[in-house]
Amino acid sequence: MAVNPIKDLIKDREKDTRMKKTYNLTEGSIAKTLFRLALPIMGTSFATMAYSLIDMFWVGKIGTGAVAAVGTAGFFTWLANAFILIAKIGAEVGVAQSTGQNDMKGLKKYVRHSIQIAVCLALLYGLIMIVFRKSLIGFFNLEEEAVIQSAINYLVIVSCGFVFYFLNPVFTAIFNGYGDSKTPFFINLTGLVANVVLDPLLILGIGPFPRLEVIGAAVATVISQGIATFIFIIKAGRTPVLFSGIHLLKKPDISHVRMIAGLGLPTALQSGLFSIIGMVLARIISRWGATPIAVQKVGSQIEAISWMTAGGFQSAMSAFVGQNYGAKKWKRVRQGYATGMAIVSVIGVFATVLLIFGARPLFSFFIDEEEAVLLGIQYLKILGLSQLFMCIEITTAGAFYGIGKTFPPSVTGIFFNVLRIPGALILSSTDLGLDGIWWAISISSIFKGCVLTLWYIYVLRKQPKV
Repeated sequence: MAVNPIKDLIKDREKDTRMKKTYNLTEGSIAKTLFRLALPIMGTSFATMAYSLIDMFWVGKIGTGAVAAVGTAGFFTWLANAFILIAKIGAEVGVAQSTGQNDMKGLKKYVRHSIQIAVCLALLYGLIMIVFRKSLIGFFNLEEEAVIQSAINYLVIVSCGFVFYFLNPVFTAIFNGYGDSKTPFFINLTGLVANVVLDPLLILGIGPFPRLEVIGAAVATVISQGIATFIFIIKAGRTPVLFSGIHLLKKPDISHVRMIAGLGLPTALQSGLFSIIGMVLARIISRWGATPIAVQKVGSQIEAISWMTAGGFQSAMSAFVGQNYGAKKWKRVRQGYATGMAIVSVIGVFATVLLIFGARPLFSFFIDEEEAVLLGIQYLKILGLSQLFMCIEITTAGAFYGIGKTFPPSVTGIFFNVLRIPGALILSSTDLGLDGIWWAISISSIFKGCVLTLWYIYVLRKQPKV
């Protein structure tokens, strides 16, 4: 069969044109566009969160010691997200703005460099985790030797799969920034399904599989994320508009590395400090024993239902604002922000009602020990009061990312997150006890939501009206 290169080139260009029209966010109904973009992103966020939730569900069948081990090691996978954000934010914002400007050559430069950065950071971070594993877990002053060893084992295994853990969010950001949020949703969902199947088999040792407990949870997670990465690579090969002509082994352009780092570093710094602050708070919590650590870990996963939902709108807002900012459509940027805020406000109020009035059934689903359940109920009720403000903060951060301003969300988040430490120390030394730590977290979230929203409104007022 003869090959006609000119005909094939025309077909590729026609396909690229159809894809550009499909994922154009600068025209059409704003609410419909945001929902079309946000719903798959929320699904992706839930799929990502569900890895930990499923681990906690099955590990919880073993006991609070196992939950504490996974939760403790999980702080370092949480910290890894700070480094992921360097490449992820740069990819999402760069791809969105390049799409709005119809600069496909510049878009591919963002794609190549963000993937290169992600791989390098994954290898470096994983190596550090493995080399310093004992000291890192020792920071939390866990008293039970079995819990300490389980936490070390979990950390080492997941560190071996950090390349997958870093690449999946970056691939997701590339597709989201282009306006295609369905592709990463289905790919991440496939990885989640694999995790759902593997977790009980490897943790509890069902059928011919050995009972690996905490180690099983780690192995299942790495395999599942590896499956998702493999599918992303296959999809990338079939998406020439984004990935054709990209040579990952080519020496990085320092100017593009700086551009991506400039976009991602403020957010990465905020996320990293947030994780470190969480570790410090965990150390303060450890004065009450291992059970409160498990309570915080499970409680934060339940609370993640709302911030993952808002996170979906954050990425949708970032892509929407980024494309319209690139196209210089400021009126549409304003309308999109107002629409997004109205939507997430409803989500925030619903989350508050759910956490306050559904605290017991939600928490007891994961842990059935009465002491842990009672502590978990208090956690969810106190954190439930700040859900609305947390949702509007997260969505507003996405709007800032879209216009390339990552500093305001970062400085606001860092300032109020740091205040959680003295707040927790002061409030927990009163009659509030352990609840004082939860109050410090909730109050800081309220302030972050208010301050960041007012800041973005001020920025919008200074921009053109058209």
